[in-house]
Order: sequence, then structure tokens, then C-alpha cells
Amino acid sequence: MKAFTVLVVDDSPFMRKLVGDLVAGDAAFEVVGTAADGADALRQVRKLKPDMAVMDLEMPEVNGLEALKRIMAECPTPVIMMSAVTDRGTRDTIRALQYGAFDFVRKPDGALKLDVSHMGETLIEKLHIVKQLLVSGELRLRRMTEESAEAAVAQSDAEAAAEIAAAEEEKAPQQAKAKPPAPPRTGNETVAQSPPPDIDRLPPASSANRAESEPKPGHANDADVRQETAAAIERPAAPGKPLRELPPAKKAPPRSPLTGAAGKDEEKNRLLRKPEGTGKTAPEQSAKVGNATKPLKRSAPDPDRASKAPPPDMLPKPPAASPLRQADSFTDIVAIGTSTGGPRALHEVLSSIPASFPAPILIVQHMPPKFTHSLAQRLDSCSAIEVREAADGDRVLPGKAYLAPGGKHLKLIREANGGYKINLTEEDPVSGHRPSVDVMFGSLVGRRELRRHAVLMTGMGSDGAKAMKALRDDGAATLIAESEETCVVYGMPRSAVENGAAQTALPLQRIAPELVRSVEKPKAKQL
Repeated sequence: MKAFTVLVVDDSPFMRKLVGDLVAGDAAFEVVGTAADGADALRQVRKLKPDMAVMDLEMPEVNGLEALKRIMAECPTPVIMMSAVTDRGTRDTIRALQYGAFDFVRKPDGALKLDVSHMGETLIEKLHIVKQLLVSGELRLRRMTEESAEAAVAQSDAEAAAEIAAAEEEKAPQQAKAKPPAPPRTGNETVAQSPPPDIDRLPPASSANRAESEPKPGHANDADVRQETAAAIERPAAPGKPLRELPPAKKAPPRSPLTGAAGKDEEKNRLLRKPEGTGKTAPEQSAKVGNATKPLKRSAPDPDRASKAPPPDMLPKPPAASPLRQADSFTDIVAIGTSTGGPRALHEVLSSIPASFPAPILIVQHMPPKFTHSLAQRLDSCSAIEVREAADGDRVLPGKAYLAPGGKHLKLIREANGGYKINLTEEDPVSGHRPSVDVMFGSLVGRRELRRHAVLMTGMGSDGAKAMKALRDDGAATLIAESEETCVVYGMPRSAVENGAAQTALPLQRIAPELVRSVEKPKAKQL
């Protein structure tokens, strides 16, 4: 059988040799050529037309991202990116996946043979997946149009400027004024070298500029302020009972103007005088007052007693469970599962969800730790709703999307006040994955008080199909599988169709409108 041809692209001669040897070590593949930068990679792809390519992200002149955009626009090829495990590396990896990269491997972060060995095993495994999909005809690479490529470049520039502005803001002291986000690059200036503008010297912003700089409705800053304000309102004692003002404190007796030994004697005599109506000396009486656990015995009532103890309704009370606010309640919930090709598919769906969407969205994307954080940031930047990497205990709120962190299962659990929150666990992988779509979908089974909407999109294997079938048997409202025509890999959705779990199969661009229609449908009936 003819070997599948592979192009290796890296600016490091050592890495080109290392990766080339790893690939050539498998008889199923042949290294047909190498390239030292992105421009050379594009030329080699045009000339050699390899079956697949392995390409580094960080290269001089034309980097891996730029080369990938041009390759996917001119001659779509399965590309596996090599990513450094750094903040910049993870962000660029997520961009590459959205621009059409098939998958990625992490480059060794040290000189250990174990790192190289692990990278080699992972790379060969992913190359075999590409080979299998090419043989079966299931791999569908969508050509990136010139318009989408330009939009991708503009978005990358805007995100880079926003990242620089955010980094500068974190460095500033807390008491400093907040600076407005930097504008997107036009290509004529170097954003990384340009210092942020001095806010005190800027002219007043126009209404248009103010609208652009305001945070999106429902984002973390707005929600946190509202939540903290609500908590502060609920913090006082019993509702409906106003706090009583404390009586004015009793003024201390004037101290003797004498100093030294004479002053000490005068103070001692004052303390030893007997108050009227009692046979006890003042020091003994004071000691009893200072002991809060024993009642003070008096032969006559002390009119100042009330000023020394707080009224009963001022005593601290145990905190009550915060009631669920009406604005935080919801009747519908959406759950989305995806794998290979998922970042691009999630971008398509979430960017089409309106800010007014009245349901929360739970997401599982098969991806290792650290990369899911960058994916959430990337999706958030292009969505009207807030998208965040989920944290254990997060309250689930309408109009927000929660992405399962790499390496952790995500479940929905109910709180005592009737609300819902995120539960993250490190239990064993399910269906070969952690996070697993089956685990997330499974946590919705039995939640019949909610209208449940589940979606399975592009990805290898069958994760999610079994639990989606359980949801269908449990009366879920909407069960969608992405149709074969738009899947990068028609694996997970096909499993849901074949086992009878999916109610309908839709192309990617129709999934978001269908979710909006299904969630809004009950409201329309009420009107």
C-alpha cells in the first residue's frame, strides 16, 4: 500500500530532523519534504500536494498561523500544529483550530526523552486518524474564503490589542483609573511597542466609542457587581424589621488632671468609692460588669445597663440561604458536546446566539488542560453571551456558557435554594475522555423540571450518543446531531443518529437558529 505523504514545517533544523525521523519511523507515512518557515510551507504545499502537514506555530517571517490561513484558502490540507505549552502558544493553538487546523500536538518543554517520546506517540496517533479519515472519505476540509481569512486576521489583531491592554491594566495599581481597551491594529503600527495612552490626556469619548468600549451585557463584571449588590442587600438581619439605633454611649468620667504619684492615688480613691445603693466597691462591681457570662447583682437597677448591652434584635444571627432571584432562574438549558473540529463549530454556533438568550449553555470539548481556558477566552471574544471556563461551584445562570476544563468532568447539580451549579470531578475517563460528553449529558437525565436541549457536533468516536439516547427516553425537548455535510469528522453525530438518540440532523449554520427557536417557543405560546 502506498505511504501517505507528510510535509514537516519548523524553523529549527533540529526539530525538522526530529519530527521527520518520528514520522518516517512509521511505514504508513513518508516525509515528502520540509520547510523552514510559513512562506516556504505554502510553496511546498502548492508544489508537492502532500496528504497532510505537521507545522510549527512560532516561526520568523511568516508564522504558522498565517501559513495555515493561506493553505486553507488555496489548497485545504489536513494540518497538525505543533504548539508550545505557554499562554501565547495555547492562544495561538486555539486560533489555528478555528482557522481550520485538524488538530495539534504539544512540543516537548524540555530535553527529557520522555517528552519527545510522548510527543512522537501522540503525533503518530493523530496522523493515523487523518489517514483513516482520508481513506474512508469522512474528512471534510472546508476552504477558507478570502473574506473569512480577512475577518480572521482582523479578529486576531483586535484580540492581540485587547490582550496587551489587559496585561497593562493588570500591572497598574488597583487605585489607578481603568484604561480603555486599545483599538484594533490597522497594520501600520506596532501594537506591542506602543505604550497605552494616558487616560487623563484623552479627549472625551464619543457616544459611539463609549458603546464599543462598554462590556457586553451579562459579562462577568456586570454579573459580579449585581450579585455582590444583591448579597449586600440580603445581609442585614430579619427582613421587614428595621435596625434600631444604638443609644448614645455613656461618656467616661473626666480623668484627674493630676499626674505622677498624686494622680495615681486620686484614681485609686475614685475607684474604691462605694456607689449609692450598693454595698460593693466599684472595682468588684466593674469586674462583674466585664464578665458577660454572669448576671450583675444589684440592689438597685442601673439606668446605664441598657447602653452596655445590644438590644436582642441586634444580636448576630446565622446566615440564611440566599433565595434564588427571579433574574437568575431559567426553564431551559442547552448542552453541547464536540471533539475534532469542535473549536470552529463552537465559534459558528456561539457567535450566533443573541445576548438575550434566556438559557445557560454547558459545553464539553475534548481538549487537554490549559487549552480550554484559551478556547473559552477566544469564544467569549466573538460571542454576545459570556463564555467562561467553568469552575467548581459556579452558579449556572441564563445567558452564559460554561466550558468544561480539560481533564475534568462537568456535571449539573441542583442547590438547596432551587438554583443550579457546576460540579467538576476528576473521576475516571468515560467513553475514553475526560471531560466526557456522556457525563455532562447524563447529569441532565432526570431533570424534568427543565426543558433540555442537547447537541452533538463534529468529532471522532461515539462520546455523548449513549447519554443523548437516555435524554430522549427521559423526554428532552431538543436533540440535534450535526449533519454529515458540515462535520469535519462525522463520528459522534453519526453514533447519535444510528442509535436513535438524535431527533434531527442539521448543518452547522442552522444549529444556533434552531436552539433559539426551541428555547423561545414556550415564551411565544404564553404571549
